[in-house]
Amino acid sequence: MKAYLDSSEYIDWKHPLVAFKAAELAEGCLTDETVAKRCFEFVRDAIKHSWDYRMNPVTCKASEVLIHGTGYCYAKSHLLAALLRANAIPAGLCYQRLTVATDGPPYCLHGLNAVYLKQHGWYRIDARGNKPGVAAEFSPPTEKLAFPIIDAMERDFQEIWAEPLPLVVQALTENKTVA
Repeated sequence: MKAYLDSSEYIDWKHPLVAFKAAELAEGCLTDETVAKRCFEFVRDAIKHSWDYRMNPVTCKASEVLIHGTGYCYAKSHLLAALLRANAIPAGLCYQRLTVATDGPPYCLHGLNAVYLKQHGWYRIDARGNKPGVAAEFSPPTEKLAFPIIDAMERDFQEIWAEPLPLVVQALTENKTVA
């Protein structure tokens, strides 16, 4: 579990602002599940999805997402992992291959999280941000992710990564604007 608790370049929970926000969100909570739900709802509801709001800059590190209040799904998952890890709750990164439209190509990669809850084990959550047609919730043990698999070529990858995929980091660090 150590890898799912570590602070790193992109899941930088030791950054003072991230550590402070994590402590603030955990205040008064008695269980890891309550802390995880608060962290999830904060990232889902208070951090704007870059594409939905056409917000710059493009963020990657958890601290950048918190400072700027925006991030793509991947960056939001970095922040959620950091907030959870700062509260000693193991968290990782997960991915889905989804169609961009309603069916068929082109496809995109979507980022979400898995959190280890003492009562349930690994549980996937998606703090992408709700909007019409997207309603992710925190309701263990039932997953309520933002996007169901609807096309034969879509994939719901089951791996739980301790660190972001290199291609995700590359996309988020090489592009400075949403456009």
